[in-house]
Amino acid sequence: MIWQKLASFIKFLPGEASHQLAIRALSTGISPRYSCVQLPREVAGLHFPNPVGLAAGFDKNAKAMAGCFALGFGSVEIGTVTPLPQPGNPKPRVFRLPEDNAFINRYGFNSHGMEVVASRLSKWRKTRLADQIIGVNIGANKASENKVNDYYIACLRLAELVDYITINISSPNTFGVRDLQRSAPLKKIIKSVKFALVEKKLVKPIFVKLSPDLNKRDLSSAIEVMISEGVSGVVISNTTISRAELKNIKNREQDGGLSGKPLFRLSCEKLLDAYSLAEGEIKFVGVGGISNVKDAYIKILLGADILQLYSSLALIGPHIANQINTGLANICKGEGLQNLEEICGSFKSFCKANQYAEYAVNTYLKTY
Repeated sequence: MIWQKLASFIKFLPGEASHQLAIRALSTGISPRYSCVQLPREVAGLHFPNPVGLAAGFDKNAKAMAGCFALGFGSVEIGTVTPLPQPGNPKPRVFRLPEDNAFINRYGFNSHGMEVVASRLSKWRKTRLADQIIGVNIGANKASENKVNDYYIACLRLAELVDYITINISSPNTFGVRDLQRSAPLKKIIKSVKFALVEKKLVKPIFVKLSPDLNKRDLSSAIEVMISEGVSGVVISNTTISRAELKNIKNREQDGGLSGKPLFRLSCEKLLDAYSLAEGEIKFVGVGGISNVKDAYIKILLGADILQLYSSLALIGPHIANQINTGLANICKGEGLQNLEEICGSFKSFCKANQYAEYAVNTYLKTY
């Protein structure tokens, strides 16, 4: 109960201040603890104890990993980490849209830099538990004249300290980054990351994080490149520049990426398109607007092998990962599923997946 009250208090602080307070609390052990729900998923050769991970953007600088895992997440993705430290965009840069259960942020890859993050990762690895999966989301410095090389440098420094690498080419908050989703630069970036892994004599899964605003032609080209280059997984999706049907008047026109509930359907439909295009050649991480077990189950029905969330941690509270994992475990039990892989990607329509997920929640989670 005390943590729910604290979460409610934090909501009254400015957006970035509440974020930093949450990181400080988690980094010092002042946080609730939930046992890790066991609902295993095997993705890209990695054993995830459960499918609900913490998305990049929350623990940007690897300051609170132990505290994040204590909340019941099966994986944590830190970052975005850039080779050199950079402050990001001017403040204020985080805006609440309470009527929409959403945020707009324009952080702009604010990062302590790869050397500081590497030092923190090295210390954390001495105490990590065996089943704690950590990923690093890497990006290019804003002032870099060779952004492709930035991904190489960041991977070269950080890859041996993490379980997987995510290439972030879809943030709307750093000028020119989303242009890297085009076929030619995307191929160069993937090759540069692969070359860094070869140079370090490492075998690590590579994921690529895409925008929900890609049109179908560009999405198809990106998927084609990723399959040809042997990318392990696609993270769908990043935040959106869309402002469709928002209720909030005060902040809806702020520049930046929109996250939270308004992103849910858009990211689901992009996941559905990408899953169809990939034809089983790539694994998927479903991100965007997940706020309850129904949302999570819809993503899985549409093709997400594992999930990530961030905004709902701030909007709902620290119990969210445990609550969703427990709910998914109960659905599996109710439906007689050995694991979520049996149902993953079984629906080709958002509306039908939504209806089925609602039926499952109402049938098997009457006390949820």
